[in-house]
Order: sequence, then C-alpha cells, then structure tokens
Amino acid sequence: MKEATGKLMNRRNVLLAIGTATVGLAAVAACGRTPEDEAVEPAATAVTPEAEAVQPSPTPELDGDIRFSTFGWKTDFTKHSVPLSEIISGGPGKDGIPPIDEPVFISSGEAAELLGDRKPVVAVEIDGEAKAYPIEILMWHEIVNDTIADVPVTVTFCPLCNTAIAFDRRLDGSTYDFGVSGNLRYSDLIMYDRQTESWWQQITGTAIVGELTGKKLTTIPAAIVSFADFRSTHPQGVVLSRETGISRPYGRNPYPGYDDISRSPFLFFEPVDGRLPAMERVVTVTINGEDAAYPFSLLAEQSVVEDTVGGEPIVIFYQPGTESPFAQGADIGAGGVFTPTLDGQNLKFTVNDAGQIVDTETQSQWNVLGRAIAGPLAGKQLQSVVNGNHFWFAWAVFKPDTRVFGLSE
Repeated sequence: MKEATGKLMNRRNVLLAIGTATVGLAAVAACGRTPEDEAVEPAATAVTPEAEAVQPSPTPELDGDIRFSTFGWKTDFTKHSVPLSEIISGGPGKDGIPPIDEPVFISSGEAAELLGDRKPVVAVEIDGEAKAYPIEILMWHEIVNDTIADVPVTVTFCPLCNTAIAFDRRLDGSTYDFGVSGNLRYSDLIMYDRQTESWWQQITGTAIVGELTGKKLTTIPAAIVSFADFRSTHPQGVVLSRETGISRPYGRNPYPGYDDISRSPFLFFEPVDGRLPAMERVVTVTINGEDAAYPFSLLAEQSVVEDTVGGEPIVIFYQPGTESPFAQGADIGAGGVFTPTLDGQNLKFTVNDAGQIVDTETQSQWNVLGRAIAGPLAGKQLQSVVNGNHFWFAWAVFKPDTRVFGLSE
C-alpha cells in the first residue's frame, strides 16, 4: 500500500478522512489526552501516535511488508502465521491503551450506585466465584489481567468489534499476562504477552506473531449482560471498580453511535460478508469444527432458539434490558448459550404468555445467564457453552464458513 495510505492507518486519521472524527477521540483519550486537547492541538505539529506509526523499522528485511512500528519490541517478527501486511497500527503504541494489572473490586451494592440496572458488564464465573467487568471501564483499557477461583484469567474487550472474550492465562506450564499492542488485524485487537512479546489475535485467542506463534489460549465462558442480570444471578459477585490507578473519564462513551446498524466498521478494509449487515450483533458458537451465528434481530423476535452445532444440542436465550455501550438508552438485549441438559434430563424451552423463558417439562423460569429463577428448578444452573457476542463483520472475516441461523442454505 502506498505510503500516504499507510499514514492513514491509525484510529484518528482514518476517521478524519471519512468524516466521523467522533469515534477517533477514543484512541486519543485512551492515550491520556482529552477531546479538549484534540480540539485545540494543531494536527500538523502535535506529537501523536502517527509519529510512532511511521518510524523506520529496525528490521529492514521486513520493510515494505509492514504498516506498524517494530520499534521497542523484542518480538521475533520472522515468525508469524499471518501475512504481516494484514496488521496495521491502530494509533496508540505499546500499552498506549493501558491494561489493568491490579484490578480492585467492589460489591454489587456499591456498584449499583454507579451502573444502574441496564449498563452492560462482562460476566465471568468460575467454580462459583463470579466477577463483573463493566464495559464502560473496559472501553478504556481493553484488557484486565486477573485471577478467578485461583485461575489466572485475562478479560478482554475490543470496542471496534464488540468482542468480549475471557481466556485462561496458563499455557504449557507457564502463566502469561497480556497488554495492548496498539495494532489491529481486521479491526480486531492484537494483544501481546509480556513474557515473550508474542502477538495474539483477540477474537481467536491464537498467537500470530513471535515465539509462541500457533499457540492457542483456552477460552472461558463470558457473557455481555446487564448489571441487573449479573447481580440477580450472582448476588455475592463482585464488580471491577473505577480504582484502576489510571485517570480516565469512566462513564463517558468514547465511541458514540458506533454500533448503528447502518454504519461501516472502523479500520476494516476487507469485503463484508453480505449475508448480514456489517454491524449486526450476532451470538457465535464453534463446536467440533462447526461455526454458527445467531443474529440479535432474530433472537429478539424468538427469545429462545434450539439448535445443533457440531453434533451437540444447544439452546440460545435472549433477553431485553441490556443497554448499548455505544448509544445511551438503546436496548440491545443480551444472549447466552447453554447445554439443554440438567441432571441427566434433556429440557425443552419456550416463551410463555408473559414473555418469560420457561422449560416445558417443569415450567420453571430461566434468565439469560442460564439460571432458573422461579419454579421447581429455581436455583439450578445450565452449563454455559463458550460463545461470542460480536459484530457480524468481525466474526465473518475470521470464520467465513459460518452457518447463519435463519438464512436459507
């Protein structure tokens, strides 16, 4: 790609070029600068992430292939599983968007004063210990290195792809912690581990550059749900606090309107799979090599979808009441995926006249986190199936053979 085009490959300049500079303020703010700074600082003379993005590469053999800086990295760029030309600078440099390494948690009662009922959180539960990570915090950090029930985890969120994914940080006998590389591939966050500085694709959990290329992290079930759903399901659960040690305007949306269904994705230059709008939210599942996607627009109409993926039965629940992190007041709802078997009994699910999800065997009522909240099975929990809640464009580019539920084959 021409040099002039390459210089646009960062979060601020591309948006300026397409006339949607409001989203570009996110990367600026994430680096510690405010929208007010951006408004008064002359672009031609400012010291910005662009300066790093166009620095000469210290590895000349890679020149001509790359559109990101290798300056300051100990990464072995000769090892990679994807073309380096597919990786671009997102603007901020290494940990310019700072991860949270020492998370502080508060009770759900304390968090309620800040979040209210409808704010989205990433809910993760391991062996009875549940934690919620508000997206209004993850927006500004993208990665939290944490431990849940003695399991080292990293909880990640890529705002550009709406991908909230949790991983086990253990691999081949070592425990890794992760940072934000500042680079993107197909608009998706590229993480790096601090131990080897290998680069990892967030949406797949796979190392794509460096010493650990080809290695894959274990994904842990995580769900984007409303704070009210998390709190009612896990009353003893704790919530990531704003005490991050880093000053950020938590609660302010740095990507206003980004999830508009008619919008084009940001820093994405590939053809969009036309089966769905690029910014359609989808619940995604991969089982035994089969990929399937369930559009939110369909789930909102049906509330319950039963299907088989990779030979395994699953059930998807949808429930309104979760607010968009990008559009204040917009109800996007939430989805969850579960194995429809409980204590050896196969359950069938439907929606009753009151709009509640119930099983047909006992008429117990279930919520979007797979917990029975009323009826004979109250308190019982369905087994979660690892799934994603992504924008369609982001999932489809990595999983082009995905079957879209509800579309004619």
